[in-house]
Amino acid sequence: MTVTVIKTAAETALAEEFDRVYTKLPGGRAVAAVRREAMANFRARGLPHRRVEEWKYTDLRAAVKEALPLSVVDDTNVATKDLNVALGPLAPLDTHRIVFINGHFRAELSKLDVSSAADIRPLSQALKGLNDEIATRMLKPAGPDNESVVALNSAMATDGAVISIAGKVAKPILIVHAQAGGTPRHAVTRSTIGVLPGAEATFVEAFITLAGAPAGQVNAAMEIGIGEGASVTHVKVTLGAGQHISSCAPTLSANSIYRAFHYTAGSALVRNQSFPLFTGEGAKLDVSGVMLGRGAEHCDTTLVIDHAVPGCESRELFKTVLDNRARAVFQGKVIVRPDAQKTDGKQMAQALMLSEDAEFDSKPELEIYADDVVCGHGATCAEIDANMMFYLQSRGIPAPQARAMLIEAFIIEAIDKVEHEAVRAALSDMAKTWLGE
Repeated sequence: MTVTVIKTAAETALAEEFDRVYTKLPGGRAVAAVRREAMANFRARGLPHRRVEEWKYTDLRAAVKEALPLSVVDDTNVATKDLNVALGPLAPLDTHRIVFINGHFRAELSKLDVSSAADIRPLSQALKGLNDEIATRMLKPAGPDNESVVALNSAMATDGAVISIAGKVAKPILIVHAQAGGTPRHAVTRSTIGVLPGAEATFVEAFITLAGAPAGQVNAAMEIGIGEGASVTHVKVTLGAGQHISSCAPTLSANSIYRAFHYTAGSALVRNQSFPLFTGEGAKLDVSGVMLGRGAEHCDTTLVIDHAVPGCESRELFKTVLDNRARAVFQGKVIVRPDAQKTDGKQMAQALMLSEDAEFDSKPELEIYADDVVCGHGATCAEIDANMMFYLQSRGIPAPQARAMLIEAFIIEAIDKVEHEAVRAALSDMAKTWLGE
């Protein structure tokens, strides 16, 4: 018996949009072939849905009712001051800055005054100077083979950041992805970061929507290759998004360090998924984050951490605050391969529920095939402590301020894991703004 899979209107529109625009996307014939192969993968699988275990709590097939037109060319008028308003506390930071508006590099808004330690360029330009082998490698899907959203990204990516780090970069590198203009669009970006052995850098990704712009759709992917003994801090901020899908695939070599932090607030639907892979002994991973939701917002953080070699360490800590009918998802899977002895992995997800209608779905997983490991996970879900509220109010602190103080105290443990002082302060200011302080 032959079973015909019925495509949704959005899935059909995405495939038709690719057929319409793929010859206009950056890259030569070899890259175009990779794009067609990736789209064939997406056509076969479609948007992930609740019957796909990894997407059980975030049914994209049901959530994506329409496919917005891909932003193939963009000439939206954007002023630096408008960009800075949307960036909020991130704007004053002393950073190198590369800016993408609706998925396209904007030189006049960027500040690429970097030293020989860093080479930063947009993907659209980088593809022109690369041989076919390297160019196609940049567009091939990263992470698990069954991720159709990553395949869609490979097929339709218009631009992104291509960064090579050869030494210690003193200032953070700010990668800005902004949606602007009066028409909702689909922005698809692919970024590649290579950090050579012994190098150090801090990256801040900011996904923002400028004032007056309608919330659109975003599909962003990033690959990070971390050389032996290198150290990378990666902060991702998602503010005011419509439908936002982000995939990250970090690869950790021997004795390298990867610290990541996710901050998400004010967004209708967000899925942040990360697939760290340990390929060298002695590497350390620390992933943390804060999810703040209210109204009917939906935020999903999914991690698949692959300990493929011995003697590595991983830590995960996520704090979630939910009000009204907001929903958050945390899925943290730690895989310990048969040869990955002496693995040390710990994971914690905690939620603070401000409403009886809010929902938090936590799914920690340990998949261990080695016998000499130390691994554990935990999850908690609670309301604001009434006794603490009474204590603060009895000392003259108004109820709204007392509530904000307790929420801030709850999430600050995760924010404090960001080592860069100015970036950490900016994240704290964002959280205070959300709390109404």
